Amino acid sequence: MVKKFFITLLLSTLAQSKEPSYLLQQNCLKCHTGQKIPSELVYRRYLMKFSTKERMQKSIYIFLKNPKKENSIMPQQFFLKFPQKEALDFNETVLEESIGAYLDFFDVKNKLELEK
Repeated sequence: MVKKFFITLLLSTLAQSKEPSYLLQQNCLKCHTGQKIPSELVYRRYLMKFSTKERMQKSIYIFLKNPKKENSIMPQQFFLKFPQKEALDFNETVLEESIGAYLDFFDVKNKLELEK
């Protein structure tokens, strides 16, 4: 019974597809998809290490303000395949809103729906 519930939950999660906001598409996903950077993988690494949205947001903010390998959560091998990020020239508000939109879009909790 429990297995059925989780399988149904997983399938309903996969079936739901949320469209990215304009801000997210323009400021994040445009480059991620163009360079074939696996955004879901990046999100999962942040989630496993920092576990809360606030800590993830702070870490991403630090990285985007100073995008060095030392500030990245990704392993060194990642940078052999993908280019190193250049510093963004966004104002504080746009940067924070873009990070929030990125985290909301990939947040697993937003994709879960309990049966009614």
